[in-house]
Amino acid sequence: MVEQNKISPCLWFENQAEEAANFYVSVFREARILTISRISAGPAEGNALVEFELYGHKFTALDGGPLFKFTPAISFVVKCESQAEIDYYWEKLSAGGSTSQCGWLEDRFGISWQVQPAILPELMENASERVMEVLLTMTKPDIEQLRRAAGYG
Repeated sequence: MVEQNKISPCLWFENQAEEAANFYVSVFREARILTISRISAGPAEGNALVEFELYGHKFTALDGGPLFKFTPAISFVVKCESQAEIDYYWEKLSAGGSTSQCGWLEDRFGISWQVQPAILPELMENASERVMEVLLTMTKPDIEQLRRAAGYG
């Protein structure tokens, strides 16, 4: 039997692992902290190691010090069924961070997220050039504008 979440991300924070994990658990509806422990040896001794779960996906948050920083080269995609859901995640995740085009944002901890309509792949399949042209003009995605660009409206 294959273990669920055999592969999961480990997020390296300077010293905000516990704060970040608690924030993510507060934002996502199906989320929970699994364990909080302290690193017992090595350069990060005494720092937090937090396991948490978002929609059944396990994450580890590690306080490892200032050695590494996050980059937009890795991001988490949040697929949203409605504009209200896009608005909710956009507001929560971008608070204290920054926003960019095409639904990308960086949260206050430096993690990159893509808040996207779940229907986007279908819209792209039907009218990729028109949908992409409209998407490139947006920061926060607008489902109705994208649907119209794909000829759905």
